[in-house]
Amino acid sequence: MEYLAISVLLLLIIVILSEAARTITSTFVTRKDSAAYLFEIISTFQLCACTHELKLLGEVGQIDPQIGLTLTYIIGVVHGLTFRGAICNPSGALERVYRGNLTGKGALARIALQFIVAVVARLVALEVWALELSDLHLKHKSLGFKCNNPIHTVLPKAVVVELACAFAMQTAVTHVNRLDEKYRVHFIAAVITVLVYAGGNATGAVFNPVLAFSTQFPCSGNTFLEYSLVYFVGPILGVAISVLLFDKIIPRFMYERGADFAGITEKIKEKTA
Repeated sequence: MEYLAISVLLLLIIVILSEAARTITSTFVTRKDSAAYLFEIISTFQLCACTHELKLLGEVGQIDPQIGLTLTYIIGVVHGLTFRGAICNPSGALERVYRGNLTGKGALARIALQFIVAVVARLVALEVWALELSDLHLKHKSLGFKCNNPIHTVLPKAVVVELACAFAMQTAVTHVNRLDEKYRVHFIAAVITVLVYAGGNATGAVFNPVLAFSTQFPCSGNTFLEYSLVYFVGPILGVAISVLLFDKIIPRFMYERGADFAGITEKIKEKTA
């Protein structure tokens, strides 16, 4: 499959150019806040551009699912190794505001940049496909650059799928520090791959509002409001539920159980005294 080799080469070029841009930024931009915003722009573009090509391989190229999942895992590892602190996800930015690691103004700025770059990445992808570098690109061009409806289930279930994926992803990110550092990137990439396998047939398993805005929203089949419910509301709720569960509910439950246990122990001591 010649088109597969060309798509993999394009993925490699995107990563190399993005990493070169990050290296230039870290070398010549001395202000940390400016560098952080530039990293956000570059890494969000890398994420969206790579996903566009992977999505094209799956939908138009109809590659073997095992190959698609393998590429998803590999590109997930690459993203994890190269992003340099970029968030690339509005839900992640809001979560950092909650934890006090990012100001509200900083989060809004990053989210705005993410959505702008998402549109740019989509336009760049269309321009690259128009060059007809492979039969796959030619086929997509002949279809008018139209993508299929990414939602293949009823709307409530689609919202639940994206919510569940975001919940699982946020939970993994929250607890990944318990692993040895050299395994963390691979663990997160593996989680992403499993989620794509589990929820891909229903919604594409994007669980990232800005990535969905770039890759799913241009597709026909549903209204903007319906896509917003699935790809904006679902993931944000999933992250919020994970944070609430592991930051508030479980610690409080464990504290109350501990207090109850301490009370029972004290009563036993009093009776035996």
